[in-house]
Amino acid sequence: MKSNPLTYEEALYKSAAYCSQSEHCISELKNKLTQWSVTESDQFKIIRYLKEEKYLDEKRFAFAYVKDKFRYNKWGKIKIRLELHQKKIEKELIEAALEEIDEEEYKGMIIRLAKEKEKKLTYRNEYERKGKLYRFLAGKGFEMDVISKIIQ
Repeated sequence: MKSNPLTYEEALYKSAAYCSQSEHCISELKNKLTQWSVTESDQFKIIRYLKEEKYLDEKRFAFAYVKDKFRYNKWGKIKIRLELHQKKIEKELIEAALEEIDEEEYKGMIIRLAKEKEKKLTYRNEYERKGKLYRFLAGKGFEMDVISKIIQ
C-alpha cells in the first residue's frame, strides 16, 4: 500500500530531522525522498536547502564514514572505497578521507584481526592457514600487499 506523497514542507521537515540524527550523503537522502514519494523538483529544492544550511555535507559524510567503518566495522580501505563509490561520493573526497587513516593503526588493525581469526581457524598445514587468513582479510577489504607483509 503506497502512502500519500508528502508536501514540500512535510518532506523538508522530515529530511532535516533525518539529517540531524546522523551523517547522510545526498544519494541516501534521495532514496529516502523517493520512498516518501516526493517529486523530483521538490527533491532538488530540499537537497539544495539542506546543503546551504549544512545539514548535508558530502565531505563531512565521507570523513565520518571512513572513520566509523574502519574503527567499528574493522573494514579495510578497499571495502570502504567501494561503499563510498556506491553512495556516489566524488573520488577526490574518498581518497582524501582514506588518507586520514593512520598507517600504523591500519597495520595494527590487520595484525589484531589476523591473530583473532587464527585462534578460531582449523588447518592442516601452513599453506592452508595462510590461505584462510588471506581470504578473511581480503573479505574485510584490506589490500593484498599489506596482508602479505603481515602474514609473512
